Amino acid sequence: MAGLFGTDGVRGLANGLLTADLALGLAQATASVLGRGRSAEVRHAAGKRPVAVLARDPRVSGEFLGAAVAAGLASSGVDVLDAGVIPTPAAAYLIGSIDADFGVMISASHNPAPDNGIKIFARGGTKLPDEVEERIEAALAEAKLLPTGSEVGRISRFADAEDRYVVHLLQSLPTRLDGIHVVLDCAHGAASGVSPDTFRDAGATVTIIGNDPDGININDGVGSTHLDVLQRAVLEHGADVGIAHDGDADRCLAVDAAGNIIDGDQIMAILAVSLKERGLLTKDTLVATVMSNLGLKIAMAEHGITVLETKVGDRYVLEAMNEGGYALGGEQSGHVIMSEFATTGDGILTGLQLLAEMARTGKSIAELAAVMTVYPQILINVSGVDRDRLDSDEVLASAVADAEAELGESGRVLLRPSGTEPLVRVMVEAADQHTADTLAHRLADIVRDRLAIA
Repeated sequence: MAGLFGTDGVRGLANGLLTADLALGLAQATASVLGRGRSAEVRHAAGKRPVAVLARDPRVSGEFLGAAVAAGLASSGVDVLDAGVIPTPAAAYLIGSIDADFGVMISASHNPAPDNGIKIFARGGTKLPDEVEERIEAALAEAKLLPTGSEVGRISRFADAEDRYVVHLLQSLPTRLDGIHVVLDCAHGAASGVSPDTFRDAGATVTIIGNDPDGININDGVGSTHLDVLQRAVLEHGADVGIAHDGDADRCLAVDAAGNIIDGDQIMAILAVSLKERGLLTKDTLVATVMSNLGLKIAMAEHGITVLETKVGDRYVLEAMNEGGYALGGEQSGHVIMSEFATTGDGILTGLQLLAEMARTGKSIAELAAVMTVYPQILINVSGVDRDRLDSDEVLASAVADAEAELGESGRVLLRPSGTEPLVRVMVEAADQHTADTLAHRLADIVRDRLAIA
């Protein structure tokens, strides 16, 4: 089953690609790799078993997939602490805070309800590097000697998981949020049980939408992929700001009082400038991906901040942050990592910090977002093509070079294969919308022609 892991774990149609059998096998393979680490050896020496945190988002398939994962882990001699429905960043935080050996999150993030996924976190709550995922994938095909008797794992409820996470979020705030009216869109997802009360406890006035999860309505017309709902709600309620999460609450996008969207790049710009002003931006560096807007680089340069680029995926952002000891990183999509408080993108934490910056400065979110000018960016997803030929086609390479020459210093071109879907993404940024649109469609047509599957 080569290529099982994508950029964010294993993801697919529940009961299609992602069956209970696969979930159980993947859990056993994970236990065989991560249940033998240094911390697990210490536990074994003390007569104890490895410990894993298990959590999920509210989608209905998470119930049987979670049961399968729990069975796979326990049958492999791992004690399972089942946290139930909590955000992905909550699971990551809990893994680190209780020093669990690893953890598993059942979620497909922003995908529709029929999909689901399995995200695996190492000790400390960090996402796995590629080489560890490869070892787990290889272990799937290996025969396993499973424990018996008293050596099998136990499954118990992580009763205060949510409370621990909320306390952590509130302790991260530099100031209260009194006087700020926020509309929260919880995407009928994992944020529903956490985000509203946390913002209220921090002092904000809260209006809620997308907060009635039933297992099948997650991300359905709401959340960070459907910002029009939040835009209307902010205008209707006269709120100061809107915050949108995705299904597992590892993303945050915002809307200002006039209904304008504030994306992950703008959020990072706001937080980077704030951290630098307070002497908290390590090495005056922000970590972003190759998909971040050119305007982010320009704005950060104006503030004496270096932008370090990685490939797409918040785990690659985190790897670069860990290597350099950086405080802030993220993606345009709204995955924002503040390493002082989190080991992964945390949509609730990010939203709280944004509102805290409004409170600290007395500025509106629109005034804060004006720190950067967003360059027109056109993204076209070209499906039905052979991604593997993207880097070897000379005609396509020549077309990209021509487009880059036409743009000069006022734009850029990026072609990359999707890490989660069978398509090639064509992205063009330019000083004006017409140029970006023209070049993007020209290149997309060439990709379609040159990389067509025979």
